[in-house]
Amino acid sequence: MGRRREIAVYYSTEYDSPVGKLTLASDGQAICGLWLEGQKYHGAGIAGELERNDQAGGFDELRAWLDAYFAGARPVLEKVPLAPIGSEFQRLVWRLLTKIPYGEVTTYGALAEQIAQERGGRRTAPLAVGGAVGHNPISIVIPCHRVVGSDGSLTGYAGGLTRKMWLLEHEGVKADGLYVPKRGTAL
Repeated sequence: MGRRREIAVYYSTEYDSPVGKLTLASDGQAICGLWLEGQKYHGAGIAGELERNDQAGGFDELRAWLDAYFAGARPVLEKVPLAPIGSEFQRLVWRLLTKIPYGEVTTYGALAEQIAQERGGRRTAPLAVGGAVGHNPISIVIPCHRVVGSDGSLTGYAGGLTRKMWLLEHEGVKADGLYVPKRGTAL
């Protein structure tokens, strides 16, 4: 007789925001997902069922963070328990994303250089960084919208470029030099 496989249960709730309806996910203790409606990779990383539970662990802290953020404040990230699901490399990239200051942007190349420094000089391709950034399971809170191309192009954002630009403008990012490319992965 085979071993019985346990299915992990994750919890979800919704949040109405200025950029549309958000789906929040918790493992019961911490936030493991935040996706914009229609976002590419929506629900990625969740291996089990997503069960509705508005009171699951982490939701109150995340709702307070989102309320403050959308009201124009700079909420403290450390108050939100985060548990993004991904590879060791992805989690490293996502941790670096949380260090990008509010109202500022960085590039995939700059993140690749930071990773190389953290890994003792081992080079990392900006393309690999882009893949990890694109698969960020906790949008907005882990601010992947603050990453742009080295030439100022608003490269792909899983939630859509209109939302990326809204978030950057909301944070007061100076849009001088930022642009939507006519072709490429951003579209």
